[in-house]
Amino acid sequence: MVGAVLTQNTAWTNVERALARLTGRIALTAEAILALDEADLADALRPSGYFNIKARRLRSFCEGFLAGGGLPGLAALDTAPLRRHLLAIPGVGPETADDMLLYAFARPVFVVDAYTRRVFTRLRLLRGDEGYETIRTAFETALGADVPLFNAYHALIVRHGKEVCRKHPRCDTCCLRGGCPAADEQDHALLTNARSRP
Repeated sequence: MVGAVLTQNTAWTNVERALARLTGRIALTAEAILALDEADLADALRPSGYFNIKARRLRSFCEGFLAGGGLPGLAALDTAPLRRHLLAIPGVGPETADDMLLYAFARPVFVVDAYTRRVFTRLRLLRGDEGYETIRTAFETALGADVPLFNAYHALIVRHGKEVCRKHPRCDTCCLRGGCPAADEQDHALLTNARSRP
């Protein structure tokens, strides 16, 4: 859950470095995080970027976590009230809450991230301007309530988005190329450019 807060606007490798620094100073518990001076917490989180903001958000999360009864209290809640509780914590938005629900609480909630939007917009399965809840509901409806499937599917999307369907896509190596309109457009543009050269 701490990782879900820290991964906002940064790569996971930076989060791992921040977690290593943090766990080198304190135990990774809500109580220990709240007991740590905010400046020291921010310093520990420095590798994750936006470290002052993330220190405040992490403290808010820990307060909300404890107010909800910690892991036993929150885990006892049904998914909808648990999601509402998480979303009520300052700094926890839909993606962060759903990340926690899926990975920490094993709830069948699909996580929509920038990779999901990019890959499925290029495949023309999304327009690109849909709201978070619309996309999440579409995935959950299409895939059914299946936690292991959501875990695997989301991990594959993230991997594909990082390695192949990047901001500047590597369509020539893409396993989805045959059914991807964006790859066809890129091929057409490359062909047009090649023909226009003397």
